[in-house]
Amino acid sequence: MKVTFSALVITAAALVSSACLAQNGGAVNALTNPETDLPKIDDSAWRYQAQDGVFYQLGIPYCQTPADAEYETLAIFVPKEYMTATDNGDGTFTCKANPSGRVGAYTAADAPVVMPVETPGYSAMPPLTDYADVTEYTRAGFVYAHAGCRGRESGAPAAVADLKAAVRFLRLCDAELPGDSDAIFTFGMSGGGAQSALMGATGDDALYAPYLKELGAVEGVSDAVLGSMCWCPITNLDTADAGYEWMMGSTRTGLSDEERQISDKLAQAFAAYVNRAQIKDPNGAVLTLDESSEGIFQAGGYYDYMKTVVEGSLNNFLADTKFPYAVPSKSRRGPGGFRGGPGARPRSPNGARPIVIDGPSPFVGGPAPDRPYEERDGVARNQAPTGITLTGTYQTAQEYVDALNAKGKWIEYDAASNTAKISSLKEFVAACKIASKRLGAFDQFDGGQAENVLFGYGDGKGAHFDADLAAILAELGNGLADSYKADLAKKDGAGNTASARVAMYTPLYYLLESSEGYKTSSVAKFWRIRTGIAQSDCALATEVNLALALENYGGLSVDFETVWGEGHTKAERVGEPTENFIAWVHDCMKKRN
Repeated sequence: MKVTFSALVITAAALVSSACLAQNGGAVNALTNPETDLPKIDDSAWRYQAQDGVFYQLGIPYCQTPADAEYETLAIFVPKEYMTATDNGDGTFTCKANPSGRVGAYTAADAPVVMPVETPGYSAMPPLTDYADVTEYTRAGFVYAHAGCRGRESGAPAAVADLKAAVRFLRLCDAELPGDSDAIFTFGMSGGGAQSALMGATGDDALYAPYLKELGAVEGVSDAVLGSMCWCPITNLDTADAGYEWMMGSTRTGLSDEERQISDKLAQAFAAYVNRAQIKDPNGAVLTLDESSEGIFQAGGYYDYMKTVVEGSLNNFLADTKFPYAVPSKSRRGPGGFRGGPGARPRSPNGARPIVIDGPSPFVGGPAPDRPYEERDGVARNQAPTGITLTGTYQTAQEYVDALNAKGKWIEYDAASNTAKISSLKEFVAACKIASKRLGAFDQFDGGQAENVLFGYGDGKGAHFDADLAAILAELGNGLADSYKADLAKKDGAGNTASARVAMYTPLYYLLESSEGYKTSSVAKFWRIRTGIAQSDCALATEVNLALALENYGGLSVDFETVWGEGHTKAERVGEPTENFIAWVHDCMKKRN
């Protein structure tokens, strides 16, 4: 049975040629038949940062008819070795690519291009208006391309359309720019990780065509990328609410009878989704969820696989950690001593402010909190943690495990093999991954969540988009059902409903064989996914499902790990995020060649 999206509209403009498509992450024809009046990069407008040895340009328009010219410009940073430069005498330089220039393993012709996606909470990424120190990348031999893009207030798929337009411009200028435009890698965290995943999954997708045409993006050129790095990607929003309740709904307290019904029905909807989606394990076996007495669909191959993911994460931690072990006291720590949990995230790198929503919950029939609540990147902060809190220093692994078992034994530890087993997902969640978002985690009842704004219509207002939640509210006769129904019926300027736009923002729509979008895009060949296993921003199913779909797609290289002791952050088992990302790109380039 195919997973479908109701009212999926593809306009005539979206029926584009597939001549430049390259399935399964194959090589992309950078210049198939470019069509544009957009000027190429001005080779006489380069500036030079002598201390860092970097040539750079800022404020380069990457589309002809920008929707927001304040955001839609490109900055490019190039190692000096890749340029032959002539001083213009006015602070600028005329530069040509130097074919013999080399940094490490790369030349001006084959250097990878890295593109950040710094959009936490699906916020806008302002363009760079001054020189930025990106020497970690340029000294590695990379070309660094920073594309400003619109945010959630512009409505999906604005940001990804902008990034695609920037990729197309880079390919238009392939002959003029150092770097291999067939070796573009995107990287981001949270909402940025989600949109990096979308760049990897939706290359050359026809659904984006009308949005790119409206921007005046270069046509006849591929917008696929070679690699996608995703830290804690908040994605697959078609099932995000359901997955959240299936995994973490059991930790909710203080719900009304109707709210508990909604939570339970969402959890059941997730099980129904898994059982029709035909998600496969790494060996190709179809995973299902079965009814159980221990909780809602807490049995079956899918459940067992998720349990092995948690156990694997804990065992990696035990293997990596030298005891005595001091729990980090950084501000990123969340409940259970797991860094990055609720209430501790720093401001986004582009200065985005938290969303603050005042007043009682507008949910019909539910209890109203007695104080305002705050959200950062869409995460509610008013629910007190009830999980295990780890602090101080633990002398042995057994002592550490005993602390996790403080409220009831759910981990069996074998000192001889230094390995552990968990009794159930429910106990793991209760100790380490409690719900921090209100019911309607992504499609909030008042339409105030970041994702609600993302699926609004460019006016900065939120709109409902979760078809499962809408159906449940209608079934229960809830007063909000009409609001959800109306929003789901709306169409944007391209004639697409929320269902179509959610599909465009769902990597699994393109990756699962059971889905309508399967094999309709050019999927990145290389993927690296990292997540803090304790993050309460989304269910673990988000990243696990993405990784499994990629591993079963065929022809892709997938590097996926969950990180014990980490939450919603750039989680890494060992080392630092930037260093590990750079090393991964190097490895991908070796495998590609």
